[in-house]
Amino acid sequence: MGHSPQLNETLAHASRRVDEGVDGVLARMRALGAEWPERDGVAVFHRVYSRVTEEVGHLVDRGGFPDRRAAVTLDVLFAERYLSAVETFERGGRAPACWRPLLHARAHRGVRPVQFALCGINAHIGHDLALAVVDTCRTLACVPEDLRDEFDQVGELLTTLEERVREDLMPGPDLLERADPLTHLAGAWSIERARDAAWVAARALWAVRGLTGVAEEMRSRLDEGVGLVGRLLVTPLVPAQLR
Repeated sequence: MGHSPQLNETLAHASRRVDEGVDGVLARMRALGAEWPERDGVAVFHRVYSRVTEEVGHLVDRGGFPDRRAAVTLDVLFAERYLSAVETFERGGRAPACWRPLLHARAHRGVRPVQFALCGINAHIGHDLALAVVDTCRTLACVPEDLRDEFDQVGELLTTLEERVREDLMPGPDLLERADPLTHLAGAWSIERARDAAWVAARALWAVRGLTGVAEEMRSRLDEGVGLVGRLLVTPLVPAQLR
């Protein structure tokens, strides 16, 4: 089955990004976030995700992935989804629906840092990871099942980081009673469930890749659904003591 000219251009662009490797991703991340205020909501997620990408790079260097090429390709194309969304938005373009809650709420003082971090993780896992698996399969001419080990290892790093996010950004025990709405909101979202859903979505999108209209509608619905969850995650918590 031949690819459309647009898809061929996308794949060529992806190959150039993959050639830059994880170091190329990290360089773009540092440049992109250099001028953001520390309290900026996107900057909060950006710091979290930069740490994940650094961990992936260290693991690649240590030979920690069964297939180094597959791991690098998946990681780079995964990051590309996020970087492209933010760069598009900052140029005045329209970002995917899954990223809009974070991008639009980034300066809201009633939203806590842990909410910004979880909203970004939700968008990146729930939407970008599934599409990155499909992008990687097209780039490497493989099928999703060939990437399961790499998918799981990247997912485990993200799970570890999510735990660190909750520990570092949630209020301490002395604020627990006042932060009860935040505790409830943060506890309602699960990265493990998001990972499971991303894997199912990736396999489904790959299965219908030849049905252009169906595949595009599935991608659109996935984007909108993840965006809806994101809007809930950045529900402002107004009381002054939580600001």
